[in-house]
Amino acid sequence: MAEVEKQVADPSLWSNPEKSQIVMRERKRLENVLATEADLVRRGDDIHAYFELAHEGEEVSADLRREIDGLRQVVDHLETETLLSGENDPRNAIVTIHPGAGGTESQDWADMLLRMYLRWAERQGFQTVLNDYQPGEEAGIKSATFTVNGDYAFGLLTSEIGVHRLVRISPFDQAKRRHTSFASVFVSPEIDESIEVDIKPEDLRVDTYRSSGKGGQHVNTTDSAVRITHIPTGTVVSCQNERSQHKNRERAMSMLRSKLYELELEKKREATRKIEDSKLDIDFGSQIRSYVLQPYRMVKDHRTKEEVGDVDRVLDGDLQPFIRAYLLMRRGERSS
Repeated sequence: MAEVEKQVADPSLWSNPEKSQIVMRERKRLENVLATEADLVRRGDDIHAYFELAHEGEEVSADLRREIDGLRQVVDHLETETLLSGENDPRNAIVTIHPGAGGTESQDWADMLLRMYLRWAERQGFQTVLNDYQPGEEAGIKSATFTVNGDYAFGLLTSEIGVHRLVRISPFDQAKRRHTSFASVFVSPEIDESIEVDIKPEDLRVDTYRSSGKGGQHVNTTDSAVRITHIPTGTVVSCQNERSQHKNRERAMSMLRSKLYELELEKKREATRKIEDSKLDIDFGSQIRSYVLQPYRMVKDHRTKEEVGDVDRVLDGDLQPFIRAYLLMRRGERSS
């Protein structure tokens, strides 16, 4: 920590934006480590004090149980962090959600997933920026892209890449029949200017249109929204949350660089990946998790076999059991 503070105190650091960003990121990481260490010491002291009070005959069982539960949550969180060893795991995440076939049903399910991830980010203390939001005709969304800003956001959300399946009694079906809906989630790391991604101008198609999603008074008044298509890969990104077309284009290009970078990494991973036939491949088209609301209530991850019966809690953003199980599975695959 002393070495980092020495670098921060050096005036020449701020003339190099890339280096200063790296140093400040390391400073924040070390501050979090020190704060966590202090928190563990405090919790340990509190638990020790409660045991002494209990030994003297005081009724402190409820307080002691609360402190132990809190310590267990901190330890689980620290264990999860030790599982995040990928090169890009510490980065922010760019998340895109698309409904599958099924019209309003799937669009509503995609909107439910959007809310789930935004609630998850809020629980983690992360900040989110909604880059693009395309509402459905009757309900739900046609697509949504948002950025999650926070330490290890990408590493944590890699567990969500794939197709998510919902089974429920449809609120849009007058006959109250059971419907199955699908929506896909793609996550890429937000990369900075230090990582080079070769994008040729002739490979891009840029379209502008009027914003149609959530926004202020500027929405639907000018063609400020930007959609960029990378023709060779078919990758499409959109941004409409800024007031000016120039800023939306800048942000869309940043998102495109991040997505193309992740696609290249995935090609390399595919070339070296060796997974037994009994395990599902973590591809964009894989069905990774089912959320069943009818005839029983259960969320099940098909890769890790993790199950949670409290569906409402999961849809309200409690994804930690699934994220942790996935990271443990990933560690096992890497060590095998």
